[in-house]
Amino acid sequence: MLTITTSTTEFKHKGLARTQLQQLLDYIQTHLDRDLSLVELAEVINSSPTYFASLFKQAMEISPHQYVIQQRVERAKTMLSKTNLAIADIALQVGFSSQSHLTQHFKRFTGKTPKQIR
Repeated sequence: MLTITTSTTEFKHKGLARTQLQQLLDYIQTHLDRDLSLVELAEVINSSPTYFASLFKQAMEISPHQYVIQQRVERAKTMLSKTNLAIADIALQVGFSSQSHLTQHFKRFTGKTPKQIR
C-alpha cells in the first residue's frame, strides 16, 4: 500500500490513480462554493457515480459527500480567522445553504460554533 502525503491531505492509494485523485481533490477545492453532486465528481474522472463513490471511499476513507463538507468547514475556519465577513456570508461562499447549515456541520467537525472560533 502506497501512502501519499500532500500539504492538506494524506491518502492511501487503493484503486484511483494518483493523478485522478489529485485532479478530484483540486476540482473539489476549486468548486467548493457550488453544489457538488456525485455525478459531477464522477465525471471528473470519467466514472460511474457508484463506482466513483466506492473508489473515493477506498482512497480517502471517507465518502465524497463527507469529504466535501469537511473541506467546506476547513475553508470556513480559515475565513473566520482571516476575514471580517459575516458568518452568513462565509457560509454561502463555502457552499453551505445557510448560516445554520454551516453551524451544524462546523460544530460536528470542530466541536465549536463558528462564532466561538471567531
